[in-house]
Amino acid sequence: MQLELSNIAVGFGQSLVIDDLTLALEPGEIGCLLGASGCGKTTALRAIAGFEPLARGQIVVGDRQLSRRGWTLPPQERRVGMVFQDYALFPHLSAAENIAFGLRGLGAARRRHRVAEMLDLVGLDTLAHHYPHQLSGGQQQRVAVARALAPDPALLLMDEPFSNLDVELRERLSLEVRDILKAAGTTALIVTHDQHEAFALADRVGLMHSGRIEQWDSPYNLYHRPVSRRVARFIGQGVLLPGVVQDNHHIRITLGCLPPVSPLPVGTRVDVLLRPDDIVHDDGSPLKAAVRAKTFRGASILYTLELPCGARLLALVPSHHNHAIGEAIGIHLEAKHVIAFPSDS
Repeated sequence: MQLELSNIAVGFGQSLVIDDLTLALEPGEIGCLLGASGCGKTTALRAIAGFEPLARGQIVVGDRQLSRRGWTLPPQERRVGMVFQDYALFPHLSAAENIAFGLRGLGAARRRHRVAEMLDLVGLDTLAHHYPHQLSGGQQQRVAVARALAPDPALLLMDEPFSNLDVELRERLSLEVRDILKAAGTTALIVTHDQHEAFALADRVGLMHSGRIEQWDSPYNLYHRPVSRRVARFIGQGVLLPGVVQDNHHIRITLGCLPPVSPLPVGTRVDVLLRPDDIVHDDGSPLKAAVRAKTFRGASILYTLELPCGARLLALVPSHHNHAIGEAIGIHLEAKHVIAFPSDS
């Protein structure tokens, strides 16, 4: 493993901001801590960087222990790079000089060669002598990444790296930064509140809540195989419909019968997660649902539909099927991944 957090806890005063947090990344993997503000994800990043001491557990990068209770290796000795939310570029230095800043221990020729390598890696060769104010937000971000990668860190940390950018640029730059990190073979851990950003960048994502990781998994599994209601509600969109386990272990819901999931006793009441792509628009279906709300997304429309029983669900429908509010449309169920949780009631 290149990064291991083992049951770490971080506290301020008597309260723990992070409690029993465990995760691991293989060399070259990109991980992401995802969650709402206040969940503890930035505190976890600061602990890895060496800015916060541990109340419990340990942090290991490569074969080096960086932190344990009562002891913290200083940040400058960790070989951990950091890209901050505001990039923290030096305004009086050019792009090349910013990248060279952390290479002062190298000889002049080696430093120039490494800066040229980094400028080529991030695609900014022609802007080497531009100052930060002459660069766009995306270009500044790439300079910040290049500066962090230049000393060849064992681990790169990124704190909300795209939050200052507009949505379109954020999505494009997420893919660009992933390509840069993969080309460099760098192990990285990123913090964000944006699940689209997390899915675009990361090999593994940890959904955090109240200082703990609810699920540390691939983006695919977080979406299709959430381990808890909280993960199911946070990731993507969907609704929970009540159902009951039949004697053949299939699950009966108001839309029909679903294939079995993990064995549950017959008669168990469950809540089944249905995503918008599980509901297919079908003019020939006898099952009708009334349109209660709609959100136009260009190629598709996200409909909020109401069933005759009063339950509501979401359906993602190609936008040439443009139905009016209140109109009844035909639907059928096409759930490829059945996710059911025992009912609370």
